[in-house]
Amino acid sequence: MKDPAPESSAATDLVSFAVQLRRMNGEINRLVHAFAAGHQLHATDVQALGAILDAQEPMTPGRLRAHLGLTSGAVTACLDRLERAGHIRRSRESQDRRVVHLHYEDSARAAARAFFQPLAVATENARTRFSAEELTVVMGFLTALNEELSDLPQPAP
Repeated sequence: MKDPAPESSAATDLVSFAVQLRRMNGEINRLVHAFAAGHQLHATDVQALGAILDAQEPMTPGRLRAHLGLTSGAVTACLDRLERAGHIRRSRESQDRRVVHLHYEDSARAAARAFFQPLAVATENARTRFSAEELTVVMGFLTALNEELSDLPQPAP
């Protein structure tokens, strides 16, 4: 990892990053809340859908609970809403019938893809402003930031 520069320019100092990250988070939250409202879901339910979609291996309720920082009861209520709304299905596919896997339904995935298409277009429009080398640096930064954030301890309520 690089040593921090002794003096940061205004465009790359910590405050500037914080402002831009909050702004981006606010814009994405605006879309997430609209999607949730349009599907009679909570914003947390949409976070759960994202976690199920992005999981590298089949998601389980326990791993989802840890990822979202919720109680097991809150995760059960969330999964019940998602299942009733047709967004996910639960299955027992392993030898251990106690293990439940969560699956994003194809029809729900298509609805989310259609709703969030403007976000994809905006992302692609922004990407075209940068070279492949610059985008590699951006992806490196985002990956490192996500790793740092995932290592933070769960804040106490």
